[in-house]
Amino acid sequence: MARTVIRTALGLAALLALAGCVHPNSPIPDDPYYAPVYPDLPPSQVVTTGSIFNDGYANELYSDIKALKVGDVITVMLTEQTKAKKSASNEISKDNKMQLDPISAGGGPITVNGQTIDLSYKEKFDMSRESDANQSNSLAGSISVNVLQVLANGNLVIRGEKWVTINDGDEFIRITGIVRPRDISPDNTIESTRVANARIQYSGTGTFADSQKSGWLSKFFSGPLWPF
Repeated sequence: MARTVIRTALGLAALLALAGCVHPNSPIPDDPYYAPVYPDLPPSQVVTTGSIFNDGYANELYSDIKALKVGDVITVMLTEQTKAKKSASNEISKDNKMQLDPISAGGGPITVNGQTIDLSYKEKFDMSRESDANQSNSLAGSISVNVLQVLANGNLVIRGEKWVTINDGDEFIRITGIVRPRDISPDNTIESTRVANARIQYSGTGTFADSQKSGWLSKFFSGPLWPF
């Protein structure tokens, strides 16, 4: 009896451990990796000249509002759309036929109980197999990100995230990549299709998101480890 209780407890402990390891890298808000980037402004001495213009500040009427420095903000317009289609068709046909004429001897066929001795064999095998797979995904929206680094060739490394709390769960968008200043529009926006080495993540956490995920037992039966 004691051994049965111990085995049951160990089994439950193993199941709980597996359940806890389903999503070891669950995203969290305020992740330091996606923390905002603030520019380092060198101290400057402002000389009062009585002019309405000041060298220490950018004038939006006469300056470019594009992000070009570390800490600047760029709005990425998400226009992702992917489609994939795959089809395969295999046909195999095999036909074998063999005919042996009646055995003859002494100028006539050999018979057994009045029947000639002959042999015929025929085999036919046909197999047809066809499979189709279609998949499409789309993502639309916008997210404002920070310039993390200015590379030697002038390209900008961007990174940022946006979290939205809805009912009992959170939805988030994360993006990292490299953009060229020439691809940034005059209104300081850029399409996500022009972000090089882009890593775009859109998902959610909470009760609603968990209800759409398969449990560890379902993943086992539908995974490659299930032998049947």
